[in-house]
This record gives sequence, C-alpha cells and structure tokens, in this order.
Amino acid sequence: MNMSGKRGLVMGVANDRSIAWGIARALSDAGAELAFSYQGEAFSKRVQPLAESLGSTVLVDVDVTDEASLDRAFAELADWGRLDFVVHAVAYSDKSELTGRFVDTSRANFKHSLDISCYSLIEVTRRAMPLMTEGGTILTLTFDGSRRVMPYYNVMGVAKAALEASVRYLAADLGPQGIRVNAISPGPMKTLAGAAIGGARRTFRHAEANAPLRANATLEAVGGTAVWLASDAGACTTGEVVHVDGGFHVMGMPQPDNL
Repeated sequence: MNMSGKRGLVMGVANDRSIAWGIARALSDAGAELAFSYQGEAFSKRVQPLAESLGSTVLVDVDVTDEASLDRAFAELADWGRLDFVVHAVAYSDKSELTGRFVDTSRANFKHSLDISCYSLIEVTRRAMPLMTEGGTILTLTFDGSRRVMPYYNVMGVAKAALEASVRYLAADLGPQGIRVNAISPGPMKTLAGAAIGGARRTFRHAEANAPLRANATLEAVGGTAVWLASDAGACTTGEVVHVDGGFHVMGMPQPDNL
C-alpha cells in the first residue's frame, strides 16, 4: 500500500486526537503528499503545526457552507496540481441537541446538520472531480448511528444515513471516471467531536466491553483502513461503508456477561 507519488486533501483535522489526523498521519507515513483545510484563524493555529510536522505547507481556508469559499479553496488546490484523494471528515450539530430526544430536534439545526455533515460531501466532490485527472478516491467518515439507534446521537444519525446514501450515489456517478467513493465507520472514539454527544463516556465503555474484539477503534486502525482504500490496493472497492469498530456493529445484544 505504497502512496508515494500520490497527493490529496485532508479536511476536518481539529487536533492531534482527530480521526482525520490519524488518517493524515497514516497517509503521510505511506508516502502521500498532503494538503489540509481549516476554517478560520482559530483552527489555522491548530492545524498548521500538525501539517508542518508532516512536511505539508499547503493549507486552505474553507467554510463548507459557503460556495465562494469552496471555489477559492479548490482554485488554490488546482494551482498545487492534481488530486488523488480527498478525506472528508466534516460534520456538525448543535451540541445542545445531542442530548435528550430526537423528537425535539429543531428545524434550524436539522437543516444545518444535514448541510454540513452530508451536503458538504457533494459540494467537495463536485469540485474535486476535475482535479482527479488520473482517477482517485473520496473518503468520508460515518458512524453506526446511521442504521441503529444510538443514545443521544439524534439528528446526526439521520445526517449520517443521508451521508451513506450519498456515498452510494456518488460512487455510481463517478465510477466511469475511475473515482472511488467510500465511507469508514469507526466505533465510538475519544475525540473532540465524539465528546459532544451526550453519554459519550458510557457509550465508549459499552462498545469496548461488548465488541467481539473487546476493543474500540484506534487512530492507527482507522488510518490504515484509509490508506488501503486510497491506495491501489483498494482499486475495486467503491460505494462501501467499511466498519472499523472491533466488530461491535455485528452484535444484536451485549455479551452474556454484560446482560
């Protein structure tokens, strides 16, 4: 899974515990050349030193809800050259609505969550396509709350379900151009985004105790999966949701000792 000579954009790094950072580090270790996106000065200060630690000097400021911002960012990337992959690790919901009941979801947050967490993948893909002159890979991140009810995941479960459906439709659209579109579905992880969900610590412990491997995903495991999907080894895989969760997604009930 050699990524030498390949270059791509990583979106969604917040800090050195971000899933996007684990993916970036694994891609860099495999030989890929990286560009990073950030949103606003505060995130620039976090992302820049991480990017520089991997030898990257290409950073673009992107607000995925602003079409002009997306256009400017991809114009800058076009000057950098072709893209072989894009890692889309972008999601958002109002933290106050990731507790309590789904039925209490507000219209405004529903629309905002779907816009950032799902529609942004379509916007990014549309702009990345012309730069993938030799084919390529689009990767996004999802969670099993898309197909099973998870405590407090609420509107994000609906957003991730829409994201996974988008992966399948985009895979069908882009396949003739040699562009693959896949999603990675880690289990609960101790990240900034994961901490926003109500009951996050209990969910993490429950998944770890009941997964077949008795373990949650690590940044290294998710990163390795991303390298496989973005490399030539993943040449015939598209439209997939690949679980990296210790097998938790196959369980119908807790382990016998935890019933």
